[in-house]
Amino acid sequence: MSDRFRAFRVFDEGGAIGGRVVELTLDDLSAGDVVIKAAYSGVNYKDALAGTGSGKIMRRFPLVGGIDVAGAVVSSADERFKPGDPVLVTGHDMGVNHDGGYAELVRVPRDWVVPIPAALSAYDAMAIGTAGFTAALSLVELERNGLKPANGPVIVTGATGGVGSVAVQLLAARGYTVTAFTGKDAEHDYLRSLGASDVLSRHTLQMGTKPLEKATWAGAVDAVGGATLAWLTRTMIYGGPIAASGLTGGIELHTTVLPFILRGAKLLGIDSVMCPMDARLDAWKRLASDLRTDKLRAMTTEIALEDLPQAFDTLMKSNARGRFVVKL
Repeated sequence: MSDRFRAFRVFDEGGAIGGRVVELTLDDLSAGDVVIKAAYSGVNYKDALAGTGSGKIMRRFPLVGGIDVAGAVVSSADERFKPGDPVLVTGHDMGVNHDGGYAELVRVPRDWVVPIPAALSAYDAMAIGTAGFTAALSLVELERNGLKPANGPVIVTGATGGVGSVAVQLLAARGYTVTAFTGKDAEHDYLRSLGASDVLSRHTLQMGTKPLEKATWAGAVDAVGGATLAWLTRTMIYGGPIAASGLTGGIELHTTVLPFILRGAKLLGIDSVMCPMDARLDAWKRLASDLRTDKLRAMTTEIALEDLPQAFDTLMKSNARGRFVVKL
């Protein structure tokens, strides 16, 4: 293995934040117990915010970007991980305060490392990535709070995105009737191919202004936030849970207490960054058992490190479909 390797590193140069492909050595990376030869990483909205400086994500510069990675162990100070073992890492401080997954070699603390389930390849793991992992955590929490297929239809907002695309597949695989909510009217067939029974257009929907609108949804996976999440709170059936994990539609939430005290609506916060290891393992087990890899791969676009700025731009403009997977 060469002493030098390629990485996409993000710099703050006089207040202008941006990234480029550079050559590094292992000594340039953040400290860690496990060295991984990366095969693939993913591109998430958080990566786009970090890599363009549009959000204050990175806490130091320069830093290798990428909040997830999959590959094989090169060396490990932990006996749980041996050279050649297929592993993945998502969340924690990757790409935030610790050099991330956009590199041919990645070094991380031992307690961040998750074995890749046998049913998944490294490519599959990053086609899922942080976004799909978040979708799985969402479904786990919804079912923990009483959601069942017999309860009624479940809506997935931002359905063409990474979280939404995987959430539609997971819900459909478990027998739910899924409505996909999207602003991309050209992607309705795509969403139905993933398992959506119905597709609702953001452009034709009248969200209303009443504190309570027609009770419609038994559950919801929301990666949008803002006005969309507020509308969801007003339209849940009695006891309906909402799993909220995103902010592409804004960070403010304008609603009333009425959905919660009159209909028993439940608003569940989903954190994929610092969740404990047992929850991570359970979510990845569900992803490996419930997802069809042919559908998973149909929602991905493979890119190179040099293509990351264009992918960031696509995500920031809300023009992405499914997932970008970075080949390393």
